[in-house]
Amino acid sequence: MKIIDLSHVMNVHTPGRVGYAGNKLYYAQNLQTVGIVAQRIDTAMHVGTHFDGAMHATDDRKGDMAHLPLDYLCNRGVVVDISKHMKDWAVITPEIIESAGADIREGDILILHTGWHKHYEGQSQQDLVKYFCYHPGPSLDTLAWMLKKKIKWWGMDTGSCDHAMNTSIRYMRPDLTEKFTKQHGKTPGEFFGTFEYTHKKSGRKVVSDVFPFHNWAFQEGLLHAENLGGDIEMMLGKRAIIGAFPWRYEGLEGCPCRIVAFLDAGD
Repeated sequence: MKIIDLSHVMNVHTPGRVGYAGNKLYYAQNLQTVGIVAQRIDTAMHVGTHFDGAMHATDDRKGDMAHLPLDYLCNRGVVVDISKHMKDWAVITPEIIESAGADIREGDILILHTGWHKHYEGQSQQDLVKYFCYHPGPSLDTLAWMLKKKIKWWGMDTGSCDHAMNTSIRYMRPDLTEKFTKQHGKTPGEFFGTFEYTHKKSGRKVVSDVFPFHNWAFQEGLLHAENLGGDIEMMLGKRAIIGAFPWRYEGLEGCPCRIVAFLDAGD
């Protein structure tokens, strides 16, 4: 069996997404004073390679890290290389995913390789503005396609699993929103449009125009992992057992984690 790491290294330079702090690592005790080293980390749950729980974007208190079964987090899956179709603000469609030629099966864990991990901190083409603010993302048709395929969970080598301009970045970076509008002839809101769904518990009709792969997808059970990287290029087009391993922590809405692929693991 061979194990491939799909996670970025985490350190004091690990960047937070737009609007998020990074993390702090410091010494609580040191060897020369008390004879043992102890450290503390102050971090957001959405820095580095991490898994988003349903509680991150819904009011489901059972959508935390502790309620995610191991056979959900670790199961069969595939890494699909769509990088040749990707550019700044590219929109990922079902046709792009299917045309990659990977063996995608119903119920899979699905990892999309866009090539954007190269722009992450410490990587060969580091550019954090490009990484977080210009990354590609899927269309609403892709959300419907994933639900139809019964995708177990999915991940991408980008700062969010929603398109950069289909997130709050459109409000936090008005300069980029203006640039997107000039480039496409539509505002991000006009370009991506609105989506509607029914709140599972109250039956309330929800109409929104941002974060469909968080707000809508999460209540349908379609969760995701963000900021994948590591040796992902060794897995392009390959099937494997794929596992994400966040903390088993009650009430935690997301968590940095190690994501790995187990090759040649048999049944």
